[in-house]
Amino acid sequence: MKRMKPINNIETLDEATLIELENEFLKAYTTPTKKESLIRRLALIYKGHYGKTLLSVLLCILQLSASMYLPIAVANIIDALAAGAENRMQIVTTNLVIVAVLLLVNYPMQMLYRKYNFDTRRSVQAQLRIALVTKLQALTISFNKRMSSGRIQTKIFNNVDTIQGLYGFFTISLPHFVVNLVVVIAVMLMRGRWQLLLFFLACTPLFLLLTLPLKERIKRNTREYRVQNEEISSNVLDMIELIPVTRAHALEDYEMHKMARKFTSFSKTGYTLDMTTSKFEVRNWLTSQVFQLGGIAFMAFLAANGMISVGEIALFYGYFERFLTNVSNVVNVIPVIAQASDAITSVTEILRSPEIEQEGHRERLPEVKGNIEFRNVSFHYDDDERPILNGLNLTIKAGETVALVGESGGGKSTLVNMMTGFYRPTDGEVLIDGKDMAAVELKSYRRHIAMVPQTSVLFAGSIRENITYGSRTMNEAQLQEIIDAACLREVINDLPQGLDSLVGEHGGKLSGGQRQRISIARAMIRDPEIILLDEATSALDTVSEKHIQQAIENLSKGKTTIIVAHRLSTIKNADKVAVIKDGKCVELGTYEELLAAKGEFYRFYQMQV
Repeated sequence: MKRMKPINNIETLDEATLIELENEFLKAYTTPTKKESLIRRLALIYKGHYGKTLLSVLLCILQLSASMYLPIAVANIIDALAAGAENRMQIVTTNLVIVAVLLLVNYPMQMLYRKYNFDTRRSVQAQLRIALVTKLQALTISFNKRMSSGRIQTKIFNNVDTIQGLYGFFTISLPHFVVNLVVVIAVMLMRGRWQLLLFFLACTPLFLLLTLPLKERIKRNTREYRVQNEEISSNVLDMIELIPVTRAHALEDYEMHKMARKFTSFSKTGYTLDMTTSKFEVRNWLTSQVFQLGGIAFMAFLAANGMISVGEIALFYGYFERFLTNVSNVVNVIPVIAQASDAITSVTEILRSPEIEQEGHRERLPEVKGNIEFRNVSFHYDDDERPILNGLNLTIKAGETVALVGESGGGKSTLVNMMTGFYRPTDGEVLIDGKDMAAVELKSYRRHIAMVPQTSVLFAGSIRENITYGSRTMNEAQLQEIIDAACLREVINDLPQGLDSLVGEHGGKLSGGQRQRISIARAMIRDPEIILLDEATSALDTVSEKHIQQAIENLSKGKTTIIVAHRLSTIKNADKVAVIKDGKCVELGTYEELLAAKGEFYRFYQMQV
């Protein structure tokens, strides 16, 4: 694989480049190795940014020079003054000048290392989020339905932010610790203070031994907190969606108590994590203070016996304090490592999910005529062996309008989902223009279809934005024609901002019929060869239904149209009616033919008369 280029300036990248970069990232990250450490997993996420990362670490080390030399300067000054050396003022001046120069270069060094560090963090943050969205678009509809929107949202935002904390440890905390350790060892060896060196080195494993026992408990509590966080995010989104239903049935108290119980449980889990983390941090701090006190006592003993100078007490205590602080910082990052490790596992649920809708090479469909055939098609869900479709056969010719009718749960919507490629047959074949859909590139096929669901899906933008969603070539004249064809002219004229009127979240400012007509207009813009209408008029009043029926007739002229219908009165003009029962097509014919046959269709008709 070629070296993956990093995303540096997202604003300057075109769509094709972004897609190429994310495909490279997904290939690099989504292929797990047999044994994969946390460091390797993090390295894969930051692949393409190693140069900037290394540069920021080097600058971080260089900017430490002032703080590392300061104890040496203090020791030199104290020893010179205490000994009454003739050149003591020269020693004082020289050391102060050196410290001053190091402080002057410290500022630009700090700003540069922070610039490269933060730039890398934010770039990878964007790259990882784009990769998650890219993978979500490639995963099956079943995966997206199974993993709630609240959990997905938490993974994309909270978990990605948490991963950045681990990067900060490896590029800031760890370099500080290593530099302090190397400098302390070097200075002590140069001065021949092996007793102090042994004391310093003995402190580290003892320090870790006293503070690490809580590590596993922190990891366990972190995992519990993350899972509850994802679940409660999903619960909050569900609650917001259900507010109209809750209010209509006077269930506010019930909903408040239900959410209060969930938040209370979540709060207790968070409190447990906070207390475990705090116990870890307090134990860490107390251990650090005890070791510092022991260090002062040991150095005082050495100085009293003439083994080190008074200035060296200041020197080595300064280093010892910094050393213990850095050890403490490294140990304190254990909760961060636990959180980041769990966060990587969380986003991996998406990035490495094998539930890709289509893999490998498939035949592209530059054009579609609209012939659809189901051959002995059976289907059941992965977690349920009961068949939804059971050896169904049905042929739809290009340009035909075919209505699917039958009892709820008979398999009508499943058939529509198969025509879009959302579901694949457990057995049998679905053919498009004689080609098995399993061998067809779904993206190229879907450019030729349009779907109008029972519940229209609108986003919180203007009517214009909702109608032209995904269209890049639509001009104003074409848009006005579609508005008329979708019976939207009267609706738009009555709104103060016309086409630019905002529809509200999920189209909440519009009626059901108005939302449905916008969905039909959106379908018209695609100029599809195949139109799928999944009970598009079932929830509408008579007046709205009339407008929708007219819009549907305008939309379906000369197109292959499949209508899932609940009201039989809406399908009188269909070329054929297919009655779906127990997962099979039990009757097929015109509206009049099926009435005359007095079979299943006639029974449905009698129930609605």
